[in-house]
Amino acid sequence: MKFWRLGAIITTLVIAIALGIFAINSNQISSSEDTVRVAFFPNIGHSTAIVGLEKEIFTKKLGDEIKIEAKIFDSGPQVIESLFANSIDIAYVGPGPTINGFLKSHGQDLKIIAGAASGGASFVAHPDSGLDDANDLSGKKIAAPQISNTQDISLRHYLDQNNLTVAEKGGTVYVVNIANPDIYTLFAKGDIDAAWVPEPWATMLVQELNGKRVFFEEELWPDEKFASVLLVARSDFLLQNPVLVDRWLEAHVETTEWINANPDETEIVFNDYLKKLTGKTLPPEIIHESFSNLHITYDPIESSVLTFAQRADSLGYLGRQGYDLEGIFELQQLNSIQEMTQNG
Repeated sequence: MKFWRLGAIITTLVIAIALGIFAINSNQISSSEDTVRVAFFPNIGHSTAIVGLEKEIFTKKLGDEIKIEAKIFDSGPQVIESLFANSIDIAYVGPGPTINGFLKSHGQDLKIIAGAASGGASFVAHPDSGLDDANDLSGKKIAAPQISNTQDISLRHYLDQNNLTVAEKGGTVYVVNIANPDIYTLFAKGDIDAAWVPEPWATMLVQELNGKRVFFEEELWPDEKFASVLLVARSDFLLQNPVLVDRWLEAHVETTEWINANPDETEIVFNDYLKKLTGKTLPPEIIHESFSNLHITYDPIESSVLTFAQRADSLGYLGRQGYDLEGIFELQQLNSIQEMTQNG
């Protein structure tokens, strides 16, 4: 089976199902709800959510009386809209949609409470594109996921930095915004020249379709670090359930450390999860390379989030009135957990 069909299966399932409800229990948690609804993508950058659920680290931390309802998405903007609709409580999502959501709600509806991943995106050229660097981009058709998502912001900023203008503004570079599985299909057909995509899609384009990885996005960032996935919470959920959020963050930190200490087992857990979700797995070599191309971390890398906001604003994604991210970070609980962890 061609892997783009697996991508299509994932997309269908993302729209059609939630992974399931994991029953858990704690007499020590005072919560206004008995369910935590968590959103994430079936992507490697969201491994903290996947591994933490599959290894039951979140379950054990929260206890038996609290249920975890896992909801699968393939679009950051969809996650934020579901958060606004009070359909989810906690989410793993990129900085682009997070910033838009914070500003759209006038700073009221969500907070960043931790990081989840750094890096894990690449610019990959089609083998027949003749594309080696920015000097070759004029007249090319470049794909990225949804408009205003994290990779879209990075791509458009890169073009701007290299004095290139997108076609819709009278320029010569054509940006196509479509879902990752569709990017794979167009790349396979030769209908696009390159793509700016997250893992594992970037590695799939390289290993399965002979794409050329022009660069890793982290090469463009200070210290080669930037927040690619964040952990966010609905503001009222955070306020009403501080002990529950503490427990979630403790499990989040514990899962992050487990992943970094057990890379080989993490790859197996992730692939087993994909099989449970779709009935198919990724080749181990794709899983391995994809994981090597990002860093799972609970550090939100605050400076990179602020930089994303500056870039989104320069692209006109944040409206005409300017923007203010004051209050977007709520890291006291994470910092307390880090201190306790470091002090043993």
